[in-house]
Amino acid sequence: MKRLAYLMGLLGLLALTALVIHQGAGDVAAVMAQGGWPLLLLVPLHALPLLLDAQGWRVLLTSADPDEQAGIGFLWWVAAVREAVGRLLPTVGVGGELVGIRLTRLRIRDTTAVTASVVVEVMLTMFSQYLFAATGVLMLVLALQQRASASIILAGLLLSLPVPVLFALSLRHAALFEKLEGAARRLFGADHRIVAMIDGARLDAQIRALNQRHRELAQALGWQLAGLLSGTLEIWLALWLLCHPVPLWQALAIESLTQAARHVAFFVPAGLGVQEAVVVLLGQLLGMDTQVALALALVRRAREILFGVPALLSWQWVELRRWRRARR
Repeated sequence: MKRLAYLMGLLGLLALTALVIHQGAGDVAAVMAQGGWPLLLLVPLHALPLLLDAQGWRVLLTSADPDEQAGIGFLWWVAAVREAVGRLLPTVGVGGELVGIRLTRLRIRDTTAVTASVVVEVMLTMFSQYLFAATGVLMLVLALQQRASASIILAGLLLSLPVPVLFALSLRHAALFEKLEGAARRLFGADHRIVAMIDGARLDAQIRALNQRHRELAQALGWQLAGLLSGTLEIWLALWLLCHPVPLWQALAIESLTQAARHVAFFVPAGLGVQEAVVVLLGQLLGMDTQVALALALVRRAREILFGVPALLSWQWVELRRWRRARR
């Protein structure tokens, strides 16, 4: 699996390099130079979507952590690490969630409750991403003269609807993790440490209990949608700084459909090449110069690195401290 991830990452990097060369690296650099140092404002601005997302997670942890040992500041940091692992490391989608569970146990010792909150959060993320992408498609349908392109995007979105629905139904009715525990027992044996870590029946029960708290689910979904919408500001500000201002609805269309494409192409580490190609395609559909669209994609990639690398370093610092403490 790791070899496949590295291969896909390499192919994505080659595709990105070819795209930059094809469009003219000098022309793209000239567009980025127009933005200058103020483009660094995009780095702290990204704290807002993560804060709103962390608040949604906090809602799901209410029953497991009524005293808020894991406060919003701590969860914001964990959310930053989760995102950085998912976007910058070749983990094929789930690595960020696993790291998030491990870090949250620093404040909440009930691993099953923490895992249940993350699983339900992932389910809600699928629905919020779907609603966000649907909003972006609606913006394109209303704006584009090319109805065929909009229809293709809309058809793809409709075809993907069963995925979050089936996932939600399986969590509610299928005893998914109890079956996973049984499979682990058959594969590794009952005494294996991996089997000892899984309490499938209790985890399924915790997930079902969370799914019964409809008010908390609605609140968490609302916070997630607010976080996704606030991410639109990054696109809007970046294009304004690149001297190509667009209305907010265009920024929303670019942000929502780019995120949707990254989730579909989860097997490509960091979405290398995929993210840039989608931004360029959407930019062209919206009447943007190709060099401007590619500059936007590269600025976004730079923001991910500048925000994500410190988060990864902070995680490693915490892990190093835990390791030293365990050796004493």
